[in-house]
Amino acid sequence: MKVLILNGSPRVKGCTARALQEVADTLRREGIDTETIEAGSQDIRGCLACGACKTRGKCVMDDLVNELAPKLAEADGLLVGTPVYYAGANGTIKALLDRLFHSTGFDKTMKVGAAVVSSRRAGSTSAFDEINKYFTISGMPIVSSNYWNEVHGYTAADVEKDLEGLQTMRTLGRNMAFLIKAIQLGREQYGLPEAEARISTSFPDGL
Repeated sequence: MKVLILNGSPRVKGCTARALQEVADTLRREGIDTETIEAGSQDIRGCLACGACKTRGKCVMDDLVNELAPKLAEADGLLVGTPVYYAGANGTIKALLDRLFHSTGFDKTMKVGAAVVSSRRAGSTSAFDEINKYFTISGMPIVSSNYWNEVHGYTAADVEKDLEGLQTMRTLGRNMAFLIKAIQLGREQYGLPEAEARISTSFPDGL
C-alpha cells in the first residue's frame, strides 16, 4: 500500500513540506509506503484544452504530469500539499492537478485523497476546499482529521511551534492509513461499488 505525496510549494523545505513530513512519517509508522514529489518548484504550465490526451492517452505536454500518471495509477492514496496564495492554492499545483486528473483515463474510484494547506494566517479553508474538489469529482474518499488539515507559520520553524497543526497532521496520517486498509479489505470481500455508465447532461436542445 502506498501514498503518492505532492508538495505544491516552491520552497522544498518550507511550511508545507514540514506538514507533509509529519503525515508521511505517520503513514510509514502505520505500514503505508510513501513517495514525495517536489512539484511546486517545477515549471508546469496550465492545460491547453487541446483534447489530445483523449487520443494519446497522456498529456501532449511531456513533463512531470506524464511522469506522475503511472505513479497515481498504482497508488492507493494521493496527498496534496499547498501553500496559500491569495486564499487559494499555489498556481503550479493547480495547473498540475488540472492536467493530471483530466489526462488520465484510469478509474480513481476509492483511491484515498487528502489535502494539506499551510498559511501564515488566513485563507486556508478556501484553498483546502479547492484541492478537495479534485477528489470528489473522481470518486475518491476524502480523509479528514481532528481539524481542517492545515498548519500555520511563515517558516518551517514556525510550524514546529504549531503543536495543534502537527497533531492534526499525525491524526490525518493515521486516518488515511486506516481508510486505505479498510478499503482494501472491503475490495477483497465485497468488491468496488457498482459503476454506472457516465451520464453527461449538456442540454443539446438549448433549454
